[in-house]
Amino acid sequence: MNHSEGSAMNGGPSNMVTDSARNLTRRERRRSTRWLNSLYHSKTGMTGLLVVVLIILVAIFAPWIAPCDPTRIDLTDMLTPPAWLPDGTMKHILGTDSLGRDVLSRIIYGSRVSLLVGICAVLVSGFIGTILGVIAGFYGGWFGTAIMRVTDAFLALPSMLIMLVIIGVFGPSLTTLIFVMGCTKWVAYTRLMRGEVLSLKERDFVRAAYSIGTRNHTIMLRHLLPNVFSTLIVISTLNVGTAIIAESSLSFLGLGIQPPAISWGYMLSEGQAYLSTSWWIATFPGVAITVTAIGIIFLGDWLRDVIDPRQQGR
Repeated sequence: MNHSEGSAMNGGPSNMVTDSARNLTRRERRRSTRWLNSLYHSKTGMTGLLVVVLIILVAIFAPWIAPCDPTRIDLTDMLTPPAWLPDGTMKHILGTDSLGRDVLSRIIYGSRVSLLVGICAVLVSGFIGTILGVIAGFYGGWFGTAIMRVTDAFLALPSMLIMLVIIGVFGPSLTTLIFVMGCTKWVAYTRLMRGEVLSLKERDFVRAAYSIGTRNHTIMLRHLLPNVFSTLIVISTLNVGTAIIAESSLSFLGLGIQPPAISWGYMLSEGQAYLSTSWWIATFPGVAITVTAIGIIFLGDWLRDVIDPRQQGR
């Protein structure tokens, strides 16, 4: 073997690694380009992304965006109408409530609580439901059947009723609200993940992993979970909007976020007594809840199209 042949052979693995890295970079670029093109041509995706990004930025920079202190009481400005109505002022663009607090500032600060509850509740419910669903679908047998019977029992009971009972026992608080919502919304994840795993575990790549002696937990973590991730992302995104609405409903009933914390649902509850005279107190928080939920749903629908490989060929 001459020197040139030895050099070529020694450089072979290095060249292969370099080529693999280049191919991976190209695939990542193509994927990013496909995502951007899909987002550009998707009106719902672009709308949802803009709404979600706007709400997140508002929540992060609330102290700098809010024109007034949201908890400051000024009885001389109570029930001031929005700026475009007679007797309205630019100081309070969306008006004030029955205690003279600025509605716009309270909506801006309320976005923090709504996003926190929605995201944390989905993380808790998604974690519990995904684990139980994957285990039930992968192992099956009496253990999987027992998990599904418990799931069916939870589905038979109204989730709102369960939340009301638990919050009534432990008392309303932010931590209790997140825990209760997370522990009552996991059933949807369990049923969906079980169905996905039952389909995937019959695929050739899972059978191949079995044949070479791969351990069960490795198969679940490396082969099954990545393939159900797109479905998990979509349902989680949609459930964030549902969780925000549920939090607002509980706060409206007085069993959610308690003062002095600010919640869109609690603002609705405060404003219901003034709908005939000072409609803006309840209307604008309701608009914020609706726009946020619709934006998250639109974003989830677009994510389904770009992440789920079954949708890409359509």
